[in-house]
Amino acid sequence: MEEDRLNSPSSSLITFEVLGLLLHFSQDPNSKHHGTTVWDASMVLAKFLERNCRKGQFCLNKLKGKRAIELGAGCGLAGFGMALLGCNVISTDQKEVLPLLMRNVERNILRIKQANLECSASMGSIQVAELDWGNSHHIAAVDPPFDYVIGTDIVYAEHLLDPLVATLNALSGPKTTILLGYELRSTNVHEKMMNMWKTNYEVKSIPKSKMDPKYQHSSIQLFVMRLKMTLPQQVCNCGVAEIKHGDDENIEIAEDMEDYSHGDEEGIKERKEDLGLENKKHLNEWETRRYGSLAARLLQNVKVT
Repeated sequence: MEEDRLNSPSSSLITFEVLGLLLHFSQDPNSKHHGTTVWDASMVLAKFLERNCRKGQFCLNKLKGKRAIELGAGCGLAGFGMALLGCNVISTDQKEVLPLLMRNVERNILRIKQANLECSASMGSIQVAELDWGNSHHIAAVDPPFDYVIGTDIVYAEHLLDPLVATLNALSGPKTTILLGYELRSTNVHEKMMNMWKTNYEVKSIPKSKMDPKYQHSSIQLFVMRLKMTLPQQVCNCGVAEIKHGDDENIEIAEDMEDYSHGDEEGIKERKEDLGLENKKHLNEWETRRYGSLAARLLQNVKVT
């Protein structure tokens, strides 16, 4: 798969602000591994968490002290979004990526401690571990199940779908929330991915209205998922009121999922929109990054003679 952006050695350091903290992430866009680049979906997810940290499913009170694992962490940006909200995070990736991931984790933990801000005092923890999808030894070593499983831009080829679903299932329990960020690149892979996810999980697309107004894009989606429940805990399609046995925890889960019940239609509509450059006189840094990505896709097959 071709790279989806215009990277150069000059972009070896990414600075990113979350909850008032300026974090630094080293990347190596010229390496042969996709995990050594900060992908845009991780920024969208981190800013979504920041925007929704006061109320709702991902508020500070609900995340404090919870266990979270990040799949395909790469440079580690999304994991810090969860850790800053109080989660104890394990950021995982393949062996080749771990040195860069570890360096980013150590650097930013030090920056957070030195900042001595209120959010740094409430921060959880973040550790690094090797996890090849489908590897039973790696999965057992991180001690599932987790409260949260997160990942961003970890699906870009069809052969990854089966091991990803197997790993998600192995890391999850009936109370696990899965939060994935994803940039649409292949309609074929997207359709197969959604079919597999909907077979295994309750899937909701987060609407753009709940994302950060700046850090969003029509091609980037966020999904909240849970393992499909079995009777008698199963939630009827009719609504929350028909949950059996008055299970308070299942009611809370259903209400959380209901928050995103209208997101699928909105996501489809927004992916069909044009980029809307006609009314823009100046581009901010995020927009420049996104339009640069578009230019890379348009030009990747152009030959200059």
